[in-house]
Amino acid sequence: MAQTLRSAKRWGRQFLSLRLTASEVESQKRDGYNPRVAYESNGKLREVIDSLTSGEFSHGDRALFEPLVNSLLTRDEYMLLADYQSYVDCQDRVSLAYKNQEQWTRMSILNVARIGKFSSDRSIRDYCANIWKTWPVSIEL
Repeated sequence: MAQTLRSAKRWGRQFLSLRLTASEVESQKRDGYNPRVAYESNGKLREVIDSLTSGEFSHGDRALFEPLVNSLLTRDEYMLLADYQSYVDCQDRVSLAYKNQEQWTRMSILNVARIGKFSSDRSIRDYCANIWKTWPVSIEL
């Protein structure tokens, strides 16, 4: 999530599906987040969740995904149901942007050019220096 937030700050939120901010998550959890409300108020989401217990994806075994569905409808620790519609909306924006191939190509090239900031080498160096307080050791081979 932190990586997504850094990306959003750097390039904007146009194609990031993150809807809830950290403070909104805290607020909803403090106020008693109930994932069943999202399920009951969004017909498409309800259709997706119900398809998991229909047997459609499990060769007719309606109980196979029941623990997953129960977890989503009663706990949903990661607030997936709360963010479901924002994921759908984001995918709609991506699909629309993809139709303009010139714009899509330009955005793709810029995205790749800007990704260096998030390379694993840089991330590991930052963790070593700022979190673990360790530094590289030179080794002669």
